[in-house]
Amino acid sequence: MFNSLVVEKDEESGLASASVKQISLDDLPDGEVTVAVEYSTVNYKDGLCMSPKGGGLVRSYPHIPGIDYAGTVEQSSDDRYKPGDKVVLTGWRVGEAHWGGYSQKANARADWLVPLPQGLDTRQAMAVGTAGFTAMLAVMALEDHGMQPGHGPVLVTGAAGGVGSVATAILAHLGYEVAAVTGRPDTADYLKSLGATTIVPRDELNETTKRPLESETWSGCVDAVGGAMLARVLGQMKYGASVAAVGLAGGAGLPATVIPFLLRGVNLLGIDSVMQPYDNRVRAWQRIATDLPMEKLEAMINPATLSDLPQLGADILQGQVKGRVVVDVNT
Repeated sequence: MFNSLVVEKDEESGLASASVKQISLDDLPDGEVTVAVEYSTVNYKDGLCMSPKGGGLVRSYPHIPGIDYAGTVEQSSDDRYKPGDKVVLTGWRVGEAHWGGYSQKANARADWLVPLPQGLDTRQAMAVGTAGFTAMLAVMALEDHGMQPGHGPVLVTGAAGGVGSVATAILAHLGYEVAAVTGRPDTADYLKSLGATTIVPRDELNETTKRPLESETWSGCVDAVGGAMLARVLGQMKYGASVAAVGLAGGAGLPATVIPFLLRGVNLLGIDSVMQPYDNRVRAWQRIATDLPMEKLEAMINPATLSDLPQLGADILQGQVKGRVVVDVNT
């Protein structure tokens, strides 16, 4: 028997609640690889999956959330992995449609796993998690479209969140001038410690403007907000620059015009981490191991245990989680 955070639905009220329970290997869904989970983390989707109505993500109950986890292979029917291998899992709708990492053991399809790169341990991998993995995918996409240091500041919206924090640290480490957008003034020192050179108050970018183009300001942007802010930022990009869209904290709408695309050659790049192909996953994790300064990563970490997760799930839905929560599932 081992501990797991199990979300169960009350049939009378129709509402779900999460608590730590003991289950066995026989309770787990089938999988080609059994992983002894060491660490997981908390993402917005995890908060939704732990919420009373499941956020529209949980298909059936009981359910184990946790869209990310890292640990050691215990047994495998796939030749790519053997007992003792260190692995990391993000995406593939694990923790949503499939049972996830809020458990001391998990079964996974071999195709979902990525070998942990040299230079990272499992705790660091979960300090990175889907948020950091997404941030690295965004930086890679911007670089693939011509972004280089020295061509002007790079904007990071939602900078105090998980994606924004890691993006800020990576970009600063690579030599970019980083302008960090936040609606929480108390996070300014934290963002500067990650390498941000300028703090941009959220209110400066949070309203739409009738002008389709403003002064050319940003040489690139990692946008976790969407909505009106993304529309505003598109009109401030330098000629030929790109925005990597990674989130919709400010809404799914885009009240913009096509003028920035037509007159300035601006690129809007969509970043998906869930169904990302294997080869690009490996490339991103290898880049994380070399281009994310570990001392900056350490400064983002807030430790947690399985029993802390219900409250943390509620907190992240309210925008009250800063940096990266690392869940030690064995404490």
